[in-house]
Amino acid sequence: MRLSRYLALAGVASRRKAEQIIASGRVAVNGAVVTLPQHRVEAGDRVTVDGREVEPSREKYYLLLDKPAGYLSTASDPRGRPTVLDLVGNIPARLYPAGRLDLDSTGLLLLTNDGELAYRLTHPRFGVKKRYRVRVKGVPDAATLERMARGMELEDGRTAPAEVRLIRRLPGGALLEITLIEGRKRQIKRMCAAAGHPVVELRRTGLAFLTAAGLKEGQYRRLTVDEVKRLYRLVGLLPPHRL
Repeated sequence: MRLSRYLALAGVASRRKAEQIIASGRVAVNGAVVTLPQHRVEAGDRVTVDGREVEPSREKYYLLLDKPAGYLSTASDPRGRPTVLDLVGNIPARLYPAGRLDLDSTGLLLLTNDGELAYRLTHPRFGVKKRYRVRVKGVPDAATLERMARGMELEDGRTAPAEVRLIRRLPGGALLEITLIEGRKRQIKRMCAAAGHPVVELRRTGLAFLTAAGLKEGQYRRLTVDEVKRLYRLVGLLPPHRL
């Protein structure tokens, strides 16, 4: 299989992130550094990342976390800041977030070591919806909401169409619901700033059909077998026989 997929199945990172790790020269196969994500890994090959041997985990984990503010959506941080993995206890697998939330943002985050599923849940080609409640400064008018929904020109290109609606007016601002199928870095904050209504508070309330019902901030639960199978079907994968 491709080296990038091997790393994803080993729980090192999503496939896209794994490609960056490989390109940076941190991965070796049988002792030789490899920088091409498409390099083929054969049975019996020894793969290391930063000198540590990795291999695909037989057991898959799927944790749904209600992320509080103040935690990074990464597996580790060189500056020693708290990450979302500090919230999930001793799980015997290398988990990583499927997608990200900013340090000060809250809400749903899926942690898993299933690289193929994580890749498809986060890639816009598969159209998985992520829903957010967003408090902004000022009250956007109908024309502004329509402009945000059609797509906006940002420094990294035009955003895909989104669902944007005004939930209610607030003192000095408004509460919006925004649903995206893509997830660029700080996309909602940049969209709202470009529209003239900076974000005050952002919370992810939905990921596909999943919600935070029954969870408090900082708590997590394992997905049910039926939920995992449903996610697989949603992104065009055959559900695994064993979960």
